Amino acid sequence: MAIQTKYLGEIEVQNEQKIEFSSGLPGFVDEIEFALIDFPGNPLFQILQSLSTPELAFIVTNPHQFYQDYEFKLDEQVQESLHIKSEKDVLLRTIVTIKKPFQKSTLNLKAPLIINPTAKKGKQYILNMDDYTTQAPIVQSAPVAKGDQSC
Repeated sequence: MAIQTKYLGEIEVQNEQKIEFSSGLPGFVDEIEFALIDFPGNPLFQILQSLSTPELAFIVTNPHQFYQDYEFKLDEQVQESLHIKSEKDVLLRTIVTIKKPFQKSTLNLKAPLIINPTAKKGKQYILNMDDYTTQAPIVQSAPVAKGDQSC
């Protein structure tokens, strides 16, 4: 199926790229069908493109590429609605807010995207914990070495 996209112009989308967000996304409740498209030339990022609104697309990434210890527990209702039986049924993505310079870009760790690529279902899951923020730096500050501290 050919679609018009925000970032790539007209492209061909395969059925296996389609994801249904039955409740939409927060702020976009009428947007239900999306395609997950690889970002050309950059394997760290993908595009979550609305199938009905060409100008609606989000840059997404696997948060573990930037925050290896990122974790939370999915409630049973979400697991059931997305037909998740094991960890293999989960594709985890976070929305990236691109800024200039790129090092100032952020990840929304507070509301990750939970996708079951086999069932082709997804949900933006808002975490009920204060451990994560909607604007986590994509480039984390390097810790100061003990000998490098100034007085």
